[in-house]
Amino acid sequence: MKTPRLYLTAAMVLLVCVASSLLPLVSSDPGRRVSMTLVRGAAALGAFCLDGSLPAYHLDRGFGAGSNNWLLQFEGGGWCNDIASCVDRSKTRRGSTRFMSKTAVFTGILSNNASLNPDFYNWNKVRLRYCDGASFAGDTQFRNGTSMLYFRGQRIWKAIILDLLPKGLGKARKALLTGCSAGGLSTFLHCDNFKNYLPKTANVKCMSDAGFFLDAIDVAANRTMRSFYTKLVSLQGIQKNLDSNCTRVFYPEPSLCFFPQYALRFIRTPMFILNSAYDVFQFHHGLVPSSADLTGRWKRCKLNVTACNPHQLDVLQGFRTDMLGALMNFFRNSTRGGMFINSCFDHCQSALQETWLSPTSPRIHNKFLTVSGFGFRQLLGRSEIGISGDEMEQKK
Repeated sequence: MKTPRLYLTAAMVLLVCVASSLLPLVSSDPGRRVSMTLVRGAAALGAFCLDGSLPAYHLDRGFGAGSNNWLLQFEGGGWCNDIASCVDRSKTRRGSTRFMSKTAVFTGILSNNASLNPDFYNWNKVRLRYCDGASFAGDTQFRNGTSMLYFRGQRIWKAIILDLLPKGLGKARKALLTGCSAGGLSTFLHCDNFKNYLPKTANVKCMSDAGFFLDAIDVAANRTMRSFYTKLVSLQGIQKNLDSNCTRVFYPEPSLCFFPQYALRFIRTPMFILNSAYDVFQFHHGLVPSSADLTGRWKRCKLNVTACNPHQLDVLQGFRTDMLGALMNFFRNSTRGGMFINSCFDHCQSALQETWLSPTSPRIHNKFLTVSGFGFRQLLGRSEIGISGDEMEQKK
């Protein structure tokens, strides 16, 4: 196995990525609408959404050469780390299947169009609906007056897997677990467990999209994300579901293992990381949360990166440096994984056709993310790593 190679493009300008994301997609493919499946057996496992409704997924059957291959995608959508926010969430599609659309549009990595998704178009593709508020990792409950809040993400994960195994997942030849944002974080948390459910002969990989959330220090010198995750892990009973080797190493702060940068070295299954070094969600909520910008100095910059002043651009450049630093051990030591870290002002790239594969898709070394282009070559047994954006420049 070859050691991963690092590709660095020369002075990629962040503003080019921002502008390209606004260009129209050449393809007019609207995506395929896939119906929701409620997991009827979930109740027996105590697997419920926040409000007590049954969990769900959308399954688009594979065909031809891909009929025995499976792609599972965790849906994203943030978290709730206190009772008030979880109660509010339980009354929305983020906490109840009762409020979800009964169909989902499959595009990007979930597309069944060979020209738009050449690597996975004919695979069995599943979107796992997100309704627990803790990246499918909690396992407790809370009585809120006369009603109950269910923090049962871990059980939801198990219930969906058990429902899919007899539908063909149990005979998978190739399988990819992926997800975006909070779902990308779920991919780190469940990667090894996913492999354990599948045949020993299966070729199993994981890919996190925009899920590499940093334990960052914000512009007010606070660790806002660490504080948020600590409360989340405590409220939703997540600690017992974190990697035990990781929590042992990071005792007495086991909640740190909710951060991918700390959990990554304990994951044994090949992992691919897709992320922007200037992830817009982390910029807005981790680096410059509202609590750290009470005077609004960052308001214009957050609304439009072209309005950032030189100091603010330096801060963003520092965030990129921290992101790459947190990935360095993975880069140096991984022989079966890979990464695609671009410099676009973006969040989640695999589920949208315009960023997954289109004329305006992000590129590194003039290559796309797809197997035929660059990023997923590790699915074919080769390991490569790409990082773009040596510098971030402000357009005058």
